[in-house]
Amino acid sequence: MKLNTYVNFAGTCQEAFRYYEKHLGGQIGMVMTHGQSPGPSRLGPEWKDAVLHGRISIGGTELMAADIPSAQPMRSAYLTLGLDSDAEAERIFSALAEGGQILMPMEETFFASRFGQVRDRFGINWMILHERRS
Repeated sequence: MKLNTYVNFAGTCQEAFRYYEKHLGGQIGMVMTHGQSPGPSRLGPEWKDAVLHGRISIGGTELMAADIPSAQPMRSAYLTLGLDSDAEAERIFSALAEGGQILMPMEETFFASRFGQVRDRFGINWMILHERRS
């Protein structure tokens, strides 16, 4: 069995994937647009270039996604990135915060030397942390 996360974007999936590829070291595995679907799309022709199904690998985990007109930003779920250094945690946090919204500033906590929460420009919530050694 394997558990994957699937998120929806309101037309920015390809842009988000390229951003994550550049800033998070992700590797795009596939992107199929509504126009490439072998069957008729349920969406209008203006969505032909929108993503019907996509997959990107980030940190050894696959994130799947699509574009749908009614997509809303995540509210009570977070994608969490555990980093190996404070500097890398700061870099990733800054990249995801660019054009987004800081929900909790990057700071030291009792469980992490660096921890912060951000909603990126695509509406995805992230927790970034460099955990303290046990």
